[in-house]
Amino acid sequence: MENLTISVTEFILVGFPGTYKFQVLLFATFFSIYTVTMMGNLLIIMLVFADYQLHTPMYIFIANLSILEVLLTSTVIPKMLANMVIPSCITQAYFYFLTGSTEFFLLAVMSFDRYVAICNPLRYAVIMSTHVCFQLVAASWTWGFLALITPTILVSQLSYCGPNVINHFFCDVAPLLKLSCSDTYIIEVVEFAISALLLLGSLLVTVVSYTVIIATILRIPSAADHQKAFSTCASHIIVVTLFYGSSIFIYVRPNKSQSLDLDRAASILNTVVTPLLNPFIYSLRNKQVKEALRDVLRKKIYYFHESWAT
Repeated sequence: MENLTISVTEFILVGFPGTYKFQVLLFATFFSIYTVTMMGNLLIIMLVFADYQLHTPMYIFIANLSILEVLLTSTVIPKMLANMVIPSCITQAYFYFLTGSTEFFLLAVMSFDRYVAICNPLRYAVIMSTHVCFQLVAASWTWGFLALITPTILVSQLSYCGPNVINHFFCDVAPLLKLSCSDTYIIEVVEFAISALLLLGSLLVTVVSYTVIIATILRIPSAADHQKAFSTCASHIIVVTLFYGSSIFIYVRPNKSQSLDLDRAASILNTVVTPLLNPFIYSLRNKQVKEALRDVLRKKIYYFHESWAT
């Protein structure tokens, strides 16, 4: 009998193996996290677009960050909860990396925005004008799109002729490459180079910005202003550390296919935990956002009261 080559076009996600009770517990946990994440980020988007006082560069960046978090979690978590065959695994991988890459660029832009606001406040309105703000947002999305073109095309050209079960809860690159029967060396080198350049480059901008910000804060004479500024910076740094730390561990190292279980655990941080924390750290604790939320609620209550009265 002559050898037959079976072409694999669909992939099955393993997710998190375990007992039925464990699966139910995971489903309830991730569904609750997903619900809170969506509500928090959508609330931020609504407030920024509804309240004119929030039409500033910082909140425009935050609204775009919330849009990215909605897209990122919606790309991964619903499929993870469904735990079913994905019609286009590469499509999911592309949108996951598109939103993730754009988020790295946007975090770097946001750190630069905070640098200008704290270290050069008198020229902030000139440097970070609305026009420049939208240009930076558009550039972040464009860079994220362009960074993914080459690796996506290369991965889509691979042949899959063996097992189609992916040991992950979404279509990541490393488990896809492990299943391929093609030579993946070139793709691994390209993917490693792009990941290193994207992650470490945007991280460098973020670290330099926050380093200068902290140095500026230390020169402020007021102890109360010290504490307030450091409290805000500490919250931001925690999120940045989680997001960058997990991503660098997963994508900027050789022989990634040898530790897929660790990659799966680390992926929880940037697909579930960080999107959940961002609305609370960046916006919902902010006094201006709280006031905008109260204004919106008062208007809605007044509108419904007048509607019922008439």
